[in-house]
Amino acid sequence: MTTSTGNRLRNSASAYLRSAEHQPVDWHEWGEEAFARARAEDKPILLDIGAVWCHWCHVIDRESYENPEIAALINQNYVPVKVDRDERPDVDARYQAAISAISGQGGWPLTGFLTPDGRPFFGGTYFPPDDAMGRPGFRRILAAVAEAYRNRRADVDQSAETIAKAVSQAEAGRDSRGTLTAKLLDEIEDGIVRQFDMRNGGFGRAPKFPHPGAIDFLSERYLSSGQRHLLSVVDATLTKMARGGVYDQLAGGFHRYSVDERWCVPHFEKMSYDNAPLLANYVRGWQVTGNALFRRTAEGIIAWTNDVLAEPAARGGFYSSQDADISLDDDGDYFTWTLDEVRAVLPEEEARVIELCYDVEPAGEMHHNPAKNVLWVARDVAEVAKHTGKSEAEVETLLATARAKLLAARAKRQTPAIDRALYTGWNAMYCSAYLEAGRALGREDCHAFALRTLDRLLAEAWDPAGERGFAHRIGGPRLDGSLDDQVCSTVALLDAFEATLDRRYFDASVRAMDLTLDLYGDNEAGGFFDRSRLAAPMGGLEVRRKPFQDSPTPSGNSMAATVLARLHAYTGEKRYVDAARATLESFAALAPQYGLFAANYAQALSLLLNPPARVVVLGAAGDAKAATLEQAALSVYRLGKAVLRVTPKHLAAKVLPAALAETLPHLDAAKPQALICVGTVCHPPVSDATELRSLLMPKSD
Repeated sequence: MTTSTGNRLRNSASAYLRSAEHQPVDWHEWGEEAFARARAEDKPILLDIGAVWCHWCHVIDRESYENPEIAALINQNYVPVKVDRDERPDVDARYQAAISAISGQGGWPLTGFLTPDGRPFFGGTYFPPDDAMGRPGFRRILAAVAEAYRNRRADVDQSAETIAKAVSQAEAGRDSRGTLTAKLLDEIEDGIVRQFDMRNGGFGRAPKFPHPGAIDFLSERYLSSGQRHLLSVVDATLTKMARGGVYDQLAGGFHRYSVDERWCVPHFEKMSYDNAPLLANYVRGWQVTGNALFRRTAEGIIAWTNDVLAEPAARGGFYSSQDADISLDDDGDYFTWTLDEVRAVLPEEEARVIELCYDVEPAGEMHHNPAKNVLWVARDVAEVAKHTGKSEAEVETLLATARAKLLAARAKRQTPAIDRALYTGWNAMYCSAYLEAGRALGREDCHAFALRTLDRLLAEAWDPAGERGFAHRIGGPRLDGSLDDQVCSTVALLDAFEATLDRRYFDASVRAMDLTLDLYGDNEAGGFFDRSRLAAPMGGLEVRRKPFQDSPTPSGNSMAATVLARLHAYTGEKRYVDAARATLESFAALAPQYGLFAANYAQALSLLLNPPARVVVLGAAGDAKAATLEQAALSVYRLGKAVLRVTPKHLAAKVLPAALAETLPHLDAAKPQALICVGTVCHPPVSDATELRSLLMPKSD
C-alpha cells in the first residue's frame, strides 16, 4: 500500500526498489503476497523489471510511475510488482524470454502484463506515457489491457497459455545433444573470427559490447596453434577498447558498452560483472603480447575498482555497479567535458596536449549536449609530440599531470550513484580476477583483498547448515543463490587454493561443487539448471532452465564444466570428468550456432580435451631462485594453468590433493625446480626460468 511515508518498497534490500518508495503506485515486491492479492481481487499483475543503473528504467519511473493519474489507473486495475533484475536474475530471465516472444524485443525496463498465476499475456519494454515515437502510450495500453482482461478473458487466458508453453518448449525442446570433438572448437573459433571488426576491433556492429570469453578463447587458440591472425584479433580488440571512450581515460574501468562501432561513445554505467573479466583479459593480454598498454589498462581497472567498488571495510566485498547519470536530464555529463571545462581546469600547455590526445573540440560526441566530449585516444604520445614540438617524455609528463587535475576536478561534480549490493557470483568473479592480477602484476593488495572477500562469502553467504550452498547476496533476507553464484564461487575458491595452498579453500571448493551437482545438476540429461531443486516456488513461469549463452556473464553451465575439469585434474575422481563431459555433450549440437556467445563453452571443452597444466615450483620458503621460477611460470598465460608454489613445509603438511601428490616424483622439495604436470604425467623438472617459459610459450607458425 502507499502511505504518506512511502509504499511497500521502502524496506526493500534492493537500492533499485527503494528508489521507487516515493511513487504513488501500490508496488509489491515479487512474491506470494502479490500473487495472492491478484487471485483474491481477480486482477492482472503489472510487472516492471529494471535495475538501478538502467537509464530508461528511470525515465519510465519519472514519466509514468511518478505520475499520479497513471498511478491511479494502475492501482485501480492491477496488482503492480517491481523487480530488480540484479536481485532476481531467475525472474528476469524467464520473463525476458516470454516478452521477447510477444513483442520481438527484450531489455530494460521490461513491462509485462500477467494473469494472477503469473503467466504473461502481453508486454514490451519502455512505453512513453502518451503516444509518441511510433509507440503506443502507456495510458492507452493500461486502459486497453484492463478492458481486455475484464471483457475478453478467454482470449487473455489463451494467449497466456500459448506463451507459457512456448517458453517451456524453448527451454526443454532443444535438440542440443551432440558428440564432443576438436572440430567443435574450430567451428566456434570460425564463428567468432567471422564477426571480428578489422577496422575497429571487437565483434559485430554497434552497439558493441566487450566479449571477455572470446578474447580468452582466441588467446589460448593462438598459444596452442601459433596462428598469428588470432593474436591480431586479440591485440586489436584490446587496444581499440583501451583507447576508446568505453574505457574511462581518467579514472580507469570500463563502461558497459559502446553505442558506436569505434568504442567511442559509451553507455556510461560501469558494472562489476564487466570489469572483473576485463581485468583478467588485460592481465592475460599483457602476458601474451607484452604490450605495456594492456598492463596500464589492467592497473587502471584496479584503481577504479579500489576507489569505487571495493567496500572500504576490512572484511572485503565488491559493490555491484555505478550508475551512468546524475539525473534524467544528462547523459554521462559526469564523465564528459566541454572544451571550456577543460581549459578552466588546466593551464594552456596542459590543455593543449589533452585536446590533441583525447580529441577535445568545440563540437563533441554527445547528442543531448553537442559541446560535450568523450575522452578517447585520438593521437598517441608521438603524434602529440610532433604537433607541439615537444619531446615524448615532456608530453607524457604533461598528460599525466593534466589527467590528475581533470580527475580531481571531476571528483567535485556530483557523483553517479553506486549500488552497494554485494552479489555473490559477481564478488566471486572479482576475487578470481584480483587473485590473478595479484600474482601476475605483483599486487599484494589485490591478493589480500580477494582473500578477505572470499572469506566473507564463506562466512556470510554460504549456508551454515551446508544444505543450500551460497546465497545470491550478502545482506538482507536470504535469497537462494543461482547456478552462477555456486560455480563462480567454486572457481574463486579453487583459484584461492592455487594462490595460497591453503587447503581449506580447496576443501570448500569440493564441498561447493558437490552440493551444486546435487542441487542444480540434471542427472538424466546432463547439465545444470539455474535454480536449486530446493528453491522456493518462483511463482509465475515455473520453467526449468539450463543457461547456456554467455550474456553478459559467462554461462553457468560452461563455468560448471570448467571447474569440474579442473577438480578432476586435482582429484582424479571420475564423477567430475563424467559430469563435465555430460554437461558439454548436452549443448554440443547447439554450440556452433552461438559462436561468439559460446566462447566460455569452448574454453570448457578445451580443458576437457586438453587437461590443464599445473606448474609445481619447489624450493624452500624465501628462496630467490624458486621465486624467479614462479614469476616465469606466472608470466605466461595458458588456459586453466595453475602455478603452485610448494615448500617442504607444504609437502610435510600434505596440503596437495591426493591425485596431484601421487603424480609428483620423489624430489628434494628444498631444491628450487619446477615441474609441468598434465593429467597423470609430470615432465622432467627444470631449474632455468627461461627454459620453463619456453615450455609454456606458443608454438611457432
